Amino acid sequence: MAVFTTVGTQDQNDYSETNARMEDLVKDVPGYLGMDHAQTPGGLGITVSYFRDADALTEWRTNAEHRAAQKRGQAEWYQSYTLHVAKVERSHGFIRAGDPRSPTAG
Repeated sequence: MAVFTTVGTQDQNDYSETNARMEDLVKDVPGYLGMDHAQTPGGLGITVSYFRDADALTEWRTNAEHRAAQKRGQAEWYQSYTLHVAKVERSHGFIRAGDPRSPTAG
């Protein structure tokens, strides 16, 4: 798992397009499991990306197009960022019955 937190700069030129491209591109990495993202009104962004194993995360980290986006992020889009890599030992969740996001909702 990779937890990426960011604080953006005022210059967000092409950021949305690049972010959308990265979200599409990472789906092609064998071992990619999914992503969660949240942003505060003050501009703190948190993205958590899930990978089956360290090899899958390494493949994403070393992808040439992703590396180019990282460099552009440092040069233009991010005031600051942190990256935390961790191993998830266990995970579970809950969705209230009747919630439209529930797999059993009709």
